[in-house]
Amino acid sequence: MASVLGLGLLAGCASPPTSGTRAQVTIERTTHGVAHVTAQDMESLAYGVAYAYAQDNVCMVADLLVTARGMRSATFGPRTIGLLGRRYLPNEQIDLFMAAHMDDAALERQWSKASAEAQTMLRGYVAGYNRYLADRKGQLPAACAGKDWVQPMTLPEYRRLAEITAVQAGIAALADGMVGARPPAPGTAQGALEAPAVDLADAADALREAGVLDSPLGSNAWAFGKDTTANGSGMLLGNPHFPWSGPNRFYQLHLRVPGQLDVMGAGLGIYPVVSIGFNRDVAWSHTVSTGKRFTLYELALVPGDPLSYLVDGQPEKMTARTVRVPVRGDDSRLQQREHTVYSTRWGPVVVVPRAGLTWNARTAYALRDANAGNTRTVDAALALARARNVEELHRAHAGLGLPWVNTLGADRSGRVLYTDTSVVPDVDAAQLERCAPSAPAAALRRAAGLVVLNGARADCAWRQDSASPVPGLIPQQRMPVAVRTDWVHNSNDSFFYTHPAQTFEGISPLVGDAALTRPRTRAGLAEIPEMLARGKVTLSGMQDQLYQNRNFMAQVVVPDLLAACANAPTAEARDACAALRGWDLRNNVESRGAHLFREFWRTARNIPGVHRIPFDPKQPVATPAGLKMDDAATATKVWESLTNAVKAVRAAGFALDAPLGSVQRPEITEEAIALHGGDEFEGVLNNIGRQEAAPINARGLRIDYGTSYVQTVTFDARGPVAQALLTYGQSTDPASPHANDQMRLFSRKQWPTLPFHAEDVARERIGQPLTLVRP
Repeated sequence: MASVLGLGLLAGCASPPTSGTRAQVTIERTTHGVAHVTAQDMESLAYGVAYAYAQDNVCMVADLLVTARGMRSATFGPRTIGLLGRRYLPNEQIDLFMAAHMDDAALERQWSKASAEAQTMLRGYVAGYNRYLADRKGQLPAACAGKDWVQPMTLPEYRRLAEITAVQAGIAALADGMVGARPPAPGTAQGALEAPAVDLADAADALREAGVLDSPLGSNAWAFGKDTTANGSGMLLGNPHFPWSGPNRFYQLHLRVPGQLDVMGAGLGIYPVVSIGFNRDVAWSHTVSTGKRFTLYELALVPGDPLSYLVDGQPEKMTARTVRVPVRGDDSRLQQREHTVYSTRWGPVVVVPRAGLTWNARTAYALRDANAGNTRTVDAALALARARNVEELHRAHAGLGLPWVNTLGADRSGRVLYTDTSVVPDVDAAQLERCAPSAPAAALRRAAGLVVLNGARADCAWRQDSASPVPGLIPQQRMPVAVRTDWVHNSNDSFFYTHPAQTFEGISPLVGDAALTRPRTRAGLAEIPEMLARGKVTLSGMQDQLYQNRNFMAQVVVPDLLAACANAPTAEARDACAALRGWDLRNNVESRGAHLFREFWRTARNIPGVHRIPFDPKQPVATPAGLKMDDAATATKVWESLTNAVKAVRAAGFALDAPLGSVQRPEITEEAIALHGGDEFEGVLNNIGRQEAAPINARGLRIDYGTSYVQTVTFDARGPVAQALLTYGQSTDPASPHANDQMRLFSRKQWPTLPFHAEDVARERIGQPLTLVRP
């Protein structure tokens, strides 16, 4: 009832329909607050999207705009932690990064290359958000009511928000490294020729914490073709694993411009498009790909001048630029903080000390981000939304607009698609070898996923292929693609594991390789054939498979652990064995002992040589497997991990055999909603966890990322048949009825059917439509 009343009040604030040329946009809401926006043109559509999104999330948008303005330190204090893309950093670092990285004039030039349609949609979005602020003046939610930092949006600020999204897997992930880059003090000796030793495991941890390696952003996507589906049409399961708070939250949308667009699904709220969804003929989803979004360049500095570097033997001067940001002091007075940043022909200078990437008298490192200035995302999303088959889905990627994702799709005729046509620097295997940096820097590629090139050679620049619409990026023709009639899948390992029978040739190592690092990939490659062996695929079958919540790594290691329990050396380990014997090896809310295994495997997985059977590339699903309990040293460490897990669970106040649902709850609300699913390292397909890894505590296991917008789609004679869920709900306002309503459905494993056709929307509509007339 609250949502109905809210829409009624808003309808009263909106301008009444009038005759003339002023465009109208209508916002309808259906069950769970899903927004259906219909407009006469694309600019008005974006206007309505912004208005609808603000209805549910105005305080979050206002906060994001503080980031875009570089005013977090002045508004919330310099030492308070804020969110930049997917990284939590002190506000002062965020503001300095914004001042150093953002170039409004350059962004305006880049956006001028986008289609006229995309540009007009940006203008519409800005106007729609500002319209909402004007309509609701003095009536905003409690989190931002009366706050002077709630200000109208400008077009340059909107461009900045889009840029943050684009580079969050690149320079924004190393924002502290850019801000922290300082030249060595004058007179610093060059030092020994040999670089200091780097702990590669710690280097990997540093890059993991930055989100560059093993990002918490992930996904599963399965697409089944006519050879495997019960109805002979394509079927898709999309299961993105994204944050439950901040700018990467999804928002459910149905967008319609008669004769031009009719698409439904979910998108990131700052974009007026559907990112993952379906239309009458195709459905698609994305997974974060293994492609590299940047390369580092190792600079050979001019002796005696750490601000100059050599390229082909000739010195080049770095560019030094001083930026200023307002900072609120302890006395609440504003002061200007100055900071100097340095850039090169390759990009800004950065440091990652734990990875050995420092700025000393001999060497520095610069970063070139392939997504900097990527203004092509809106056009790519619109092309996907208008596709009529998987071939057109593939062609939608030709402009290289999707910054860091694979796409999997299915069409009504029963064909399926996998492609990683994301933004990747054009560097092939031969260039990697020819442009190898120093040995310590080269070692970072395998250990920490960092590609470092020799910055002392001009020919180590990214290749300029005339076939690429963006100089320096790999064109679509040299990116992996598979169109099949059986199935394809991806769970964030590379294209290599799309399908056991699918092969690819000539793909750059910067796109991906044969490494299998995600237990979810193993789970998918095991569970899909099992599902197919039971018969043809249906929507309910896909849903049931996902929500079985099998713990893949538990299946792999617990039998060996239990077989060795007679030799458990501590009382805690023996108690753990008793609890794990009663566990069903799943992560359902009723599963007893799942939380204990998580705490055990959180550390035990890092024991060197812990598996009885090591990884065999010829058996990527079956290996590694087991526990090497016949090795005394390994067994000692395994028992230690198990003993410590018991202590941690008990110290947190939970029984070893407690039901998972009594331990695992959402972070974004104190409502006691039991959550099923498991963490990345457990190999549970329904992946949920914490963006910043943390062991169990007195609050239990509090979840803030994972399964977010999950959809299953097929097609009948009318069009799409879709069941989907936004796990956290449409709104970030705790007072909204749509803040947690879908999370309760997720807890109960319920799948709402989405109303796509006009008559279905009308039947499920909540309240009266809101019609806005643009000024």
